Amino acid sequence: MTYDDLRTQMIAAAHLLFAAGVMSHSGHANISVRLPDEPERLLMTAHGQVRELAAEQLAVVTLAGEVVEGEVDSANREIIAMHAAVYRERPEARAVIHTHSPHVTSFALAHQPLPCRYEALLRFGVAEDIPVAAWGPRGSEESIRAIRETLQAHPGAPAVLLANHGLLAFGKDIGATAQLIVAMEEAAEMTLGAVTVGGAQPFPEGALEQVRAHITRFA
Repeated sequence: MTYDDLRTQMIAAAHLLFAAGVMSHSGHANISVRLPDEPERLLMTAHGQVRELAAEQLAVVTLAGEVVEGEVDSANREIIAMHAAVYRERPEARAVIHTHSPHVTSFALAHQPLPCRYEALLRFGVAEDIPVAAWGPRGSEESIRAIRETLQAHPGAPAVLLANHGLLAFGKDIGATAQLIVAMEEAAEMTLGAVTVGGAQPFPEGALEQVRAHITRFA
């Protein structure tokens, strides 16, 4: 896959997030993909506004934080380590997206995991609540350590909530990661809405396995 292919996919993912209505009013986000033949390098958004993301707004950086190609504004340099922490803890991850999606972030502000009560999450292989990483200043050693410790404690989690901040999701490619965020925001909104009618209820035991078996029938 070429750089141009990756750029096109990243732009499409950013457009999807806005089209799905899962972004905060500010439109803040940052997006990265791991380069296929250079696992220590990322193609990453150069600043935190991705509403009208274009190819020239992407840069190549290393997991160590070095800018190899393009320019990255100072605010986004802070968060390279946040993305790098995910790639180091999840070597299989090919893409990472950070947003302030409003309903998911409500759980992050409350320091509460996002409950897995919505079937769309099962279809992404999520069977456990999305955990919360403790707060630290954005991009700080405290924040990165909290992210890594949360990922280590929840090896099956495809995302973490960042306390008092937002969410960090990752996946096999950028499109799947964007779709996961859409499902998480839907789940958060519906879970909050369900409070008024008794609260969202858990799945029966073995629900994930049942969904996977059903999907294979139509594969």
